[in-house]
Amino acid sequence: MFQFEGYTLDAARSSLRTADREVQLRPKSFDVLRYLVEHADRLVTKEELIKAIWPNVVATDESLTHCVSEARQAIGDVGQAIIKTVPRRGYRFAAAVSRIVTTAGGQPSAVAETKHSPSGSDASDAGQDLGAPLPDRPSVAVLPFANLSGEPQQDYFSDGMTEDVITELSRFSELLVIARNSSFQYKGKAVDIRQIGRELGVRYVLEGSVRRSSDRVRITAQLIDARTGAHRWAERYDRELHDIFAVQDEVARAIVAILAAHVERAEVERTLLKPPAAWEAYECYLRGAEAFFLHVRRGTKTALHEARRLLEQSLAIDPHYARTYAMLSWTHIHAYVEPFDCDYLNPAVLDRAVKLAETAVRLDPRLPQAHAQLGNVLFHKHRHDAAIAEFERGFALNPNFIDNRFGFVLVCAGEPARAIEVLKGNLRLDPFMPPIFSLGNMGLANYMLKRYGEAVRLFRECASCLPDLQAPHIWLASAYAQSGQPEEASAEAAEVLRINPEFTIEQWRRFNLCKNPDDAEHRIDGMRKAGLPEG
Repeated sequence: MFQFEGYTLDAARSSLRTADREVQLRPKSFDVLRYLVEHADRLVTKEELIKAIWPNVVATDESLTHCVSEARQAIGDVGQAIIKTVPRRGYRFAAAVSRIVTTAGGQPSAVAETKHSPSGSDASDAGQDLGAPLPDRPSVAVLPFANLSGEPQQDYFSDGMTEDVITELSRFSELLVIARNSSFQYKGKAVDIRQIGRELGVRYVLEGSVRRSSDRVRITAQLIDARTGAHRWAERYDRELHDIFAVQDEVARAIVAILAAHVERAEVERTLLKPPAAWEAYECYLRGAEAFFLHVRRGTKTALHEARRLLEQSLAIDPHYARTYAMLSWTHIHAYVEPFDCDYLNPAVLDRAVKLAETAVRLDPRLPQAHAQLGNVLFHKHRHDAAIAEFERGFALNPNFIDNRFGFVLVCAGEPARAIEVLKGNLRLDPFMPPIFSLGNMGLANYMLKRYGEAVRLFRECASCLPDLQAPHIWLASAYAQSGQPEEASAEAAEVLRINPEFTIEQWRRFNLCKNPDDAEHRIDGMRKAGLPEG
């Protein structure tokens, strides 16, 4: 039973009353009103309403609109102040709602108020205030993984899995993770996920199970939206138990990396429901980041410029958003190293990238991405040791954070073998890594180790994915030349000059990022053998 604006809605009796009369509503219109009241102060999409009110029936938007109109008339909502229309999306019940809790005899015993969220608050948080309040940042509770092995003495393994996931998730500064003591109170209990979400004040719940049999283990995990009970993600891991604790560590890290990505995706969707003042800067950042990574994957100048435009727009709205500064700095680095326009090898562009990265770290010193970007710009300033130190600060803040540029920094710092190990580890967590990182950097590490055949294979694939970026073609031409394939090397050198007719080895020397002069000469030797012009 619910109360709002002088009305009492009794869902069990399909009744709507004011203080002195029963309000008549057609059944479907009542159901629409009931559903909006039950989900007060969050956006309910048209699709969600139609699915809830007309299950297994084809209903039109006109039917829904008519029912909403009748519901508004019934509660005197002439100015649509109570049932608000969200254009092209759905509806939001904006009035304060009180839930009346009744005894077994049907008498009211308590009233729990669902407070109306003030302007600018998260519309999806309604209904959560009956327990712990929801924090501003995304929040997760990890329930004890169920031991399905049929042997209680195996609880140590499932409990260890849970603790490892909690520990690793806690390293993400942008997440609030419920402590072990609180989440373990639900061990062995059959409790509704939505109730857990209310009691712990979390938006997301991770639950899982462990089943061991002889020398194998199956671990499952699923992420659930604690507000709706909807499943956001699920995965199963089958492993051999050569080393039980190594398996526990590997799977925990895999779960955490994927879970964090899905929580971020869910938060993007949720954030876009906030009032414009709260989400416009974030939306511009997200769209800018999307455009930039399109550029990284395809090497398109248009996408790079669009990314920068959107990121600058984000900062115009919110000049204190550290992530945007870090990403904008990254766009300047790409413009500096590729011959798209007058930013190519322009010292002022590099200086701008440094200032943006330093601002990101100052605004949020616990943001791993900010430290990684500062490391990247310091690297381009030939400060290799300081660059590696900044990357490592980012990884120390969150060991689950990866940055694929670190592999290139290690190669140029004279550590190609370590670079290969880092890149292999990153590929396990990010199998869809952009080719410039996965193929290009791995190929460069192999080139520096004089494994030219493997370098050719990797560079060839990278160049085919990014035909209009000069770097993969320079690398491939050099690897072909060092492996004794002069015709192929010459063809790739021609591709370099197609992309950048002004390219010379002397120009590359200006851009040389190798710490060790011998490494630089090794790179130049390959270019020279491929027939690239000296200067």
